[in-house]
Amino acid sequence: MNASLQPWAAYVDLLKAASEVEQQLWDPLDEQLRAELYRQFAMNLSQGYFLYFQADPDYPDWAPFENSVFLAQPNPDAVYHFSAVSGEGTYRVSGNRGNVPVAGFATGKHMIGMASPPGPGFNNYDLNQLDIAEDGSFEVILSNERPEGYVGNWLYLHPESRFLLLRQFSYDWGNEREVKVCIERLGAQPLKPRMSVATIDQQLRELFGGYVKRLSQLCQGIIANSRTSRPSHQMQLVTFAELGNGDDWPQAYYECTYDLQPDEALILETELPERLVYWNVQVVDALWNQVELVHRQSSLNGHQAHVDGDGKFRAVLSIEDPGVANWLDTGGNLKGMLIGRWYRSSSHPTPTLKKVKLADLDEHLPLDTLRVTAVERSEALRVRRVGAQLRRRW
Repeated sequence: MNASLQPWAAYVDLLKAASEVEQQLWDPLDEQLRAELYRQFAMNLSQGYFLYFQADPDYPDWAPFENSVFLAQPNPDAVYHFSAVSGEGTYRVSGNRGNVPVAGFATGKHMIGMASPPGPGFNNYDLNQLDIAEDGSFEVILSNERPEGYVGNWLYLHPESRFLLLRQFSYDWGNEREVKVCIERLGAQPLKPRMSVATIDQQLRELFGGYVKRLSQLCQGIIANSRTSRPSHQMQLVTFAELGNGDDWPQAYYECTYDLQPDEALILETELPERLVYWNVQVVDALWNQVELVHRQSSLNGHQAHVDGDGKFRAVLSIEDPGVANWLDTGGNLKGMLIGRWYRSSSHPTPTLKKVKLADLDEHLPLDTLRVTAVERSEALRVRRVGAQLRRRW
């Protein structure tokens, strides 16, 4: 046996360090929250497997990163895939653009959780900037320099790049044509070698002894920063630059923490930009996980939301269904965050929030607020879960 390989118990012992995150929780004495942290640890292990064992820059392949299962604050409208790359390599990406409203690539050095701090991010590219055929097909080369004599689509790949991230945001879940892509490293070895004992040992150490803890620490750090930087229920525009978003990322975020009682609700109200490509708002729990997104209406986007007659978007955040179309379901969470996005918009409005008693909700909403019956809510949730499952998430 190779001397670098340890008994399985030695690798499992590395996970114990993650218990330090318990003391960083919003409420360390909340047993429900602590149980969900343990669930997050298990999620981190599953997600990390792809990062450490299914990612080879010489033999690239698209692997799932964030979706309806890997919930460390994914955009519910988005499905993210990543591939390992080497910044010194030359890669060809080909496929079909589809017709989702947002599709593009990001490059960077460290995926979140793989280093502390994550990043840096290098470049963000919108697929719409490429020459795309009428049928949606495209091909693009990514490298440090444009290959000599090459006149097709080319994107700069920073020399320190270690990953290529594919983002695609959907409005009408399950009814849009999604991006289809493949990735190849030009000049790579024809056969992928067997993973060595030394490499498996190293990756197990990184996954068990680093990634599981770092990802949850990062999540708690973002929650804590939002809580301490401003009062609950006060929205602020942010960039999430600490997560590797580069200066060229054309998206503005708004966020705040919420802290409710069961008989309370928050009314979110905002103007909408005159021009924009995409927008949404989502509910995040106290672990920075997206609240269940397939079977609960824990997010709304520009296609799903109802805009009031005065041109404003209003939504109600609450545990109980308030009977309004624009309900944001907390999934039983009394504490967490609201996060929204403006993508390629002419302005970046900052929404306002008002805390009210659920019993008094009608007094604070316009008369033309769209209401829904229990039957209509059930149908809306059916459309949501069917649409979510028709999307390519894996």
